[in-house]
Amino acid sequence: MTTFLADAARVVGGYAWLEERLFETLGVWVQAVPEPEVKLRLAADSHHHAWHASLWRERLPALRELEAEQFVAASGPTVESFLAGLRSSATTIDKLVGVYRVLLPRLVATYQRHLEGGSAVTEGPTIRALRLVLADDLADWRDGELLIQRLLTTPGNVERASAQQARLETLLIDA
Repeated sequence: MTTFLADAARVVGGYAWLEERLFETLGVWVQAVPEPEVKLRLAADSHHHAWHASLWRERLPALRELEAEQFVAASGPTVESFLAGLRSSATTIDKLVGVYRVLLPRLVATYQRHLEGGSAVTEGPTIRALRLVLADDLADWRDGELLIQRLLTTPGNVERASAQQARLETLLIDA
């Protein structure tokens, strides 16, 4: 396998891994949060991430000598630490801030950089997938932010949101 193909497979496999973890995490949170509008948002977005994961899995190379599954892994220990921190979020605001103010903005930036640096010749199907995923993620980010703003009704909630964002951003410094 060429280095280019292996590198591309690792990137796409990392995307698939992260999208699958988001699907799982948001799905679990649907049962954990009390607010009906938050449940609906998390359920819808969870399904978006499941679909994104399947798109990325479809982009993995199909070679006899290599199992595609070997490429589906976290892009590094920092991402795993961040997800552990995200999953430990206690309140609805903590959960929403982690996803919609920290994770999705960074994921959108990552996908956008890949899209801008990609070649239509060598990565045509991946570029198409990036555009589809970015459209979903941008809409989900916007809708999640609107939901957060509706929940930030007290100075204590604002302080909590800021502290959670700082805590999770700190976990991503090395990513």
